[in-house]
Amino acid sequence: MALDGIVLSNIVHELNTLLIGGRIDKISQPEKDEIILNIRNNRSSYKLLLTSQASFPRIHLTLAQKISPLTAPSFCMLLRKYLNNAKIIQINQPMLERIVEIKLEHLNELGDLCEKTLIIEIMGRHSNIILCDESRKILDSIKHVNAQMSSVREVFPGKEYFYPPNQEKICYDEIKTMDSLINIINKPMEVQRAIYTSIIGFSPLIAEEICYISDVESKKPYHELDFEEVSTLYNSYNTILKRISNKEFYPLVYIGEDNKYEDFYAFPLSVYGKVSTKAFDSISYLMDTFFEKRTNDSRISQKSADIRKLVQNNLERCLKKLELQLRQLQDTENREQYKIKGELIHSNLYQIQKGQPKVKVYNYYTNQEEEILLDVNLTPIQNAQKYYAKYNKKKRTLTALTEQIEQTKKELNHLDSIRHSLELAISEDDISQIKSELMAAGYIKYKKTKAHRLTKKSDPIHYISSDGFHIYVGKNNLQNEELWMKLASGNDWWFHAKDIAGSHVIVKAEGKELSDRTFEEAASLAAYYSKAKNDTKVAVDYTLKKNLKKPNGSPLGFVIYHSNYSVFISPSENSLEKQSD
Repeated sequence: MALDGIVLSNIVHELNTLLIGGRIDKISQPEKDEIILNIRNNRSSYKLLLTSQASFPRIHLTLAQKISPLTAPSFCMLLRKYLNNAKIIQINQPMLERIVEIKLEHLNELGDLCEKTLIIEIMGRHSNIILCDESRKILDSIKHVNAQMSSVREVFPGKEYFYPPNQEKICYDEIKTMDSLINIINKPMEVQRAIYTSIIGFSPLIAEEICYISDVESKKPYHELDFEEVSTLYNSYNTILKRISNKEFYPLVYIGEDNKYEDFYAFPLSVYGKVSTKAFDSISYLMDTFFEKRTNDSRISQKSADIRKLVQNNLERCLKKLELQLRQLQDTENREQYKIKGELIHSNLYQIQKGQPKVKVYNYYTNQEEEILLDVNLTPIQNAQKYYAKYNKKKRTLTALTEQIEQTKKELNHLDSIRHSLELAISEDDISQIKSELMAAGYIKYKKTKAHRLTKKSDPIHYISSDGFHIYVGKNNLQNEELWMKLASGNDWWFHAKDIAGSHVIVKAEGKELSDRTFEEAASLAAYYSKAKNDTKVAVDYTLKKNLKKPNGSPLGFVIYHSNYSVFISPSENSLEKQSD
């Protein structure tokens, strides 16, 4: 994540705009490493999130509703003692460091005006939230760092606060000429690394951006640069510096495959090329949305891990079973020869004597002579019956295997559809529905105590086509079943990727004729929400709902149809906005 000094500068600028002069009216600590300050200012209320999580440390305004413990932790109690009704007088970021200082005024027990500083250090696993008095002495911190934990800097009540060592980096405002830049980044290493290890607040990403817009290979050793390349780097650096100094911030999120939020920054970066983006008016709202989505994705991934493993194990089991069944089926391909040998022995009983090891007969099927092996302990008729018995056994095996292979393929398709549903799951309720389906199919043991929780409502994805038709996309087989059986009426249209796992897509016709554009948009959605979403073209079947039938005993979401149209189309969401029902 690119939460570097530049992004933090954007956040501090926004907080200064909204919070200066505001008063803290509530302080809570919902997590062991997280503080929320409720602030009133200019007749508006704000919630400022401060978190020192090792994975996602940050500071920004938030809309999240978090439940606090009944008994407040000691650090929270200390903050309430000093900062309840305190006035925010200054928010600053020293030297573009990943540190934010919030200066506050409050009245002590004697009614005297006092000043405190709340410091948030955003430094990965070393992140911290620290409260200091007027003399910069630490009153307490959310994480204590003693001498055994760090020989460089202690963070402990009673200790004097000082900034973490900057590893000999230089503040950006000290670089005023090209010569000063050369002196700073002239190191025996790659250009990109030389930049971000030399300038405070610069991340590898912004260093890569400077190289990219300079058309300089970022992995190129610095000593191999010529004068023109260094000059271009200096100009690109000044372009970035101008944005920071003039507060030219345009926060945006970079969106990757499966609509996942991959990264964010305080302004557009050329290094990402033509990757999809989403702009935000507020850096706080961006980060609130980004980290909520990231946290939710992480939580969903953890919640579904056991189910994914269960589905994968059963898929592997079915594939092995299918491979074995196909080998056994192949063994029945020679069954007819046993029947023919039995017939030929019957036709030539007159010339076969008991005890003969073999007999040569004329095969009237091939018009050639054929030698047949015989059991010397059996009569000729018994030898014929033995060959008939082998034929009948292989015939019965063929019938049984054909049915078993069909069932195994159905199970594979069902498990494949569940695996696809897991990829579409965006909430715990989606996971619960998939779990319910696995219970119903017998893959998970049913537990009465969890029945209510496992059947929580989760809705399908809802779009509105360019021509105003409502389009619904199932995220799992339970939703797929409800879509075509309950939501859709006879003349509504149903779409599905042909012969592969995917979502059912229903278009509500409402008694109208669908436009060609709506047909294309719905088919594109069916392709997009299928296993083949990364293909260039996908075959999609579509038909009226009244043409669908569900065979008895078939799994959730399984339908058959004998009258349909097909189209080859590119998978896409067609820039349609998802509706929140």
